[in-house]
Amino acid sequence: MEYKDKKYTYLGGLVHGISTLATGMKTSIKVYFRKKVTEQYPENRKELKMFDRFRGTLNMPHNENNEHRCVACGLCQMACPNDTIKVTSETVETADGKKKKILATYEYDLGACMFCQLCVNACPHDAITFDQNFEHAVFDRTKLVLKLNHDGSKVIEKKKEV
Repeated sequence: MEYKDKKYTYLGGLVHGISTLATGMKTSIKVYFRKKVTEQYPENRKELKMFDRFRGTLNMPHNENNEHRCVACGLCQMACPNDTIKVTSETVETADGKKKKILATYEYDLGACMFCQLCVNACPHDAITFDQNFEHAVFDRTKLVLKLNHDGSKVIEKKKEV
């Protein structure tokens, strides 16, 4: 075997091989003595916490009075590139005779979502967020279509200043 520049001789190749072996061993030994970060996943499921910017399942927070912030504007639905959100609204007449649009259903298809957060950024009322849930495995895809607004929920009324 002949090299182009005759730089590598038998001894040069041997020294090069030993130095690359030592570099690899140094890396292996350094990793071996690091602190272990393995999570015992199924056993410690309760205390497992994801990092703050983790995008889990889309969520619509409700307060203790079963009220949410969604005004059914549909901006999140328009911002979604995969059409995973379907906002259905109804028009009702208020006590003073004005017509008002309210949220009927808010459906979210977790199976088609790519967790881009465009819907959360598009919402002007901060009505939807991503939570820390990371367990999405199901046997039937129809179980991945979630209804985010609770039954009987309504939008939080803004208090008028006098």
